[in-house]
Amino acid sequence: MDKVFQKVEGIVVRKVVGETILVPISGNLADMQRIFALNPVAEFIWERLDGQTPVNGIYNGILNNFEIDQDQAENDLVDFIDKLKIAQLIM
Repeated sequence: MDKVFQKVEGIVVRKVVGETILVPISGNLADMQRIFALNPVAEFIWERLDGQTPVNGIYNGILNNFEIDQDQAENDLVDFIDKLKIAQLIM
């Protein structure tokens, strides 16, 4: 889990009624598969996909900032990163 990911360009981040939404502004805008509503853990992860912070650093940050067990933290992190990779929102 020492891999580092970075957000691609062309993603608008908006807060709507207290919820963070990721909207890619390139490609097919009607593609709802690429729009993400983030829960607090996903928002924490997204903010740290900066091309510098390794995945294990994000994992440790989740454990230190949220009341979540290790297995759930790892599952949430891996699942969200996988979804972002499939949607081509990170590299």
